[in-house]
Amino acid sequence: MRAETGLVARLIARLRALSARRINAVLIKEFIQLKRDRLTFGMIVGVPLVELVMFGFAINSDPKHLPAAVFVQDHSAYTRAIVSAFGNSGYFRVISVNTSEAEGDAQLARGDVAFVVTIPENFTRRLLRNERPQVLLEADASDPASASNALAAAMGLAETALAHERLAVAGVTGGAPPFEVVPHRSYNPEGISQYNTVPGLLGVILTMTMVMMPALALTREVERGTMENLLALPVTPLEVMLGKVLPYAGMGAVQVVIILCVAHWVFEVPMQGSYALLGAMLALFIACVSTLGYLISTLARTQMQAMQLTFFFFLPSMLLSGFMFPFRGMPEWAQHIGSLLPLTHFLRIVRGIMLKGAQFADVAPHVWPLALFLLTVATIALTRFRRTLDA
Repeated sequence: MRAETGLVARLIARLRALSARRINAVLIKEFIQLKRDRLTFGMIVGVPLVELVMFGFAINSDPKHLPAAVFVQDHSAYTRAIVSAFGNSGYFRVISVNTSEAEGDAQLARGDVAFVVTIPENFTRRLLRNERPQVLLEADASDPASASNALAAAMGLAETALAHERLAVAGVTGGAPPFEVVPHRSYNPEGISQYNTVPGLLGVILTMTMVMMPALALTREVERGTMENLLALPVTPLEVMLGKVLPYAGMGAVQVVIILCVAHWVFEVPMQGSYALLGAMLALFIACVSTLGYLISTLARTQMQAMQLTFFFFLPSMLLSGFMFPFRGMPEWAQHIGSLLPLTHFLRIVRGIMLKGAQFADVAPHVWPLALFLLTVATIALTRFRRTLDA
């Protein structure tokens, strides 16, 4: 009891000893420091605005107007009405009229379209005979969340697509839908979300670690005062960048081996493509993000600023790359921003190789943006590198 009374008495004494003047002095000093640290102030204002814009306008879990191709082998008023019904549903946007089945398979493998609608031969004759012909709907199910709602909407088209075609006059009786839409989920028939998420995590983890660790490397040199020793060495800016980046690239290779082993043995993610091609693409992506981390180290003056800049880059990469939300569900302006991020292109590459068995020709449209990103970031980083602490 006496101990508690003494504790309360000491607390009251300390509260009485508080000085509003001294508190005000420390407060003013802190505001001055915050004013000088413009990067931190910018993060305080910028991060909430970025999150509001992306979650409020860019994120959409129900993508519509997904690109689709059609392969019509039986041309009639009925088949044209079915194709129009797919377009009018709001979920499909016909961008290609194919002349062969192989053309649609190649489009799905490259990711040019999300769906291929195939109307077979003798469709009209079977329709008029009440034989309920089938329409094949092939979907790129490597991203199950993106295709699920569209597939569900397609199932109802059999009842409404030919509602205005006067089927009763043609001899088609009512009751069951006049034709059947048969879905086929390519690359992920069972719709297992891990097949899409785990390969994507490979890019997300590399982005987070390979940007952060090189970014902290050079700023740590500045804070500890060892930058002077580094600048005294007879090395060029390119040699410094390679010396700083390559060790972390090696650590990224270790992460890749761990993630791929877990993906195969724990989550049983299939590997349909070439490990050699995947390794080359991983090396290119690691070079991109680690060089970006080095660029951040030339912009930041402290490790805290390096962490803030890393987070500011990582947040849009997570939300606008197609990892968490369907890429095609975002508005066009958000897709343009997402196309500038290396993670967006790497996700398409790694999912294409692992799930679709894509070859280099299939992923080439996503290789040159990564190469351009690497060249641009490396050039800016080398330009900004300062040979002296006062530069």
